[in-house]
Amino acid sequence: METICDVHEEPWDVYLRNCPCREVLDLVANKWTALMLGALARKAHRFGELRRAVDGISQKMLTQNLRSLERDGLVTRTVYPTTPPTVEYALTGMGAEVGAYLIALSAWSEANFTRIREARANYDHRVLEPVS
Repeated sequence: METICDVHEEPWDVYLRNCPCREVLDLVANKWTALMLGALARKAHRFGELRRAVDGISQKMLTQNLRSLERDGLVTRTVYPTTPPTVEYALTGMGAEVGAYLIALSAWSEANFTRIREARANYDHRVLEPVS
């Protein structure tokens, strides 16, 4: 049975198994990509600055994700004619749009972390409690 997404026509439905939009969702839902886009939404960065802004990311992962984001039109890479060359990464309009959502998600995560930690502790207490 063909679905709308199997024949690659709009409207897309990311909830369908074969919808190519899932590739986009996979991209932006990736932990490193989400953190990189959020950092770039705040300001453009040089490679080393971005690596420090996204604490814990390896050079290899940062390079791979930057290439993917540039390929997908979310990030621009600008090389300045200095010695050595200066390279700066910034969001495109489309990247800024998704970056705003990721900053909001980051803010929500920070605002609700304590409540989630408490919910986990309550759940673990109920599940691990001996049954009488």
